[in-house]
Amino acid sequence: MRRRIALPRACWTLAVSKGTKEDILRTYPDIRPERVHVIYNGIDLDEYQKTSDTTALTKYGVDPALPYVLFVGRITRQKGVTHLVQAIRYLPPATQVVLCAGAPDTPEIAVEMRQKVEEARALNPKVVWIEKMVTKPEVIQLYSNARVFCCPSIYEPFGIINLEAMACRAPVVASATGGIVEVVVDGVTGHLVPFDQDQTTTLPSNPDKFAHDLADKISDLMGDPEKARRFGEAGRKRVEERFAWSAIADQTIELYHRLITSPHT
Repeated sequence: MRRRIALPRACWTLAVSKGTKEDILRTYPDIRPERVHVIYNGIDLDEYQKTSDTTALTKYGVDPALPYVLFVGRITRQKGVTHLVQAIRYLPPATQVVLCAGAPDTPEIAVEMRQKVEEARALNPKVVWIEKMVTKPEVIQLYSNARVFCCPSIYEPFGIINLEAMACRAPVVASATGGIVEVVVDGVTGHLVPFDQDQTTTLPSNPDKFAHDLADKISDLMGDPEKARRFGEAGRKRVEERFAWSAIADQTIELYHRLITSPHT
């Protein structure tokens, strides 16, 4: 209730993506659009950069000599990891899939995730499930050595996880939803997979088609290392040009300066 009262009364509202701005205006129609400003999230480019270290891969049972598709995130409906697991059956046989996925938000999805992983492993023994949230240096190694990073989220206000992967020069296959479409450039830094959401649930309207489409785009990059490399380089360049913390900080300072000097404009 406090949030519903506070937002319409705010002089300015800051959104982390254009998609989030649209959500705010749709939820709070009394807010004037010109009062909602978009400043993207940023990333530390010195911290997130490609490394050749594979110590973490070996530690967690990932074969450094075999290309892999990577997921990193919590086990939640929003993050869509079960859709990626469902897509494994449509990938080329023995594709190495690394699921860095922990912290299930409900007992039900924990059970569902385990069942789906067991079913996937029956078809493909190269599924590696790291059942915890690893350290930052370890996740940077996982990003850096992945052939493809996959973000199958059913919604993301921004999707900073994609920036982390792109900064480490991993090409991204992601669902075309929320702020993701403002981060990942289709055909340049990765592939965007169309996502049609069932209006009565949080699920895709056709979950099997979504899984199949994810697999198609992942397979394209898994089978074309030069394209994957090119997309990865373009991703790093995009992060450097658009999402460095220094640029985000400058935009934020400028906005606050305008708010202080002209609070009612």
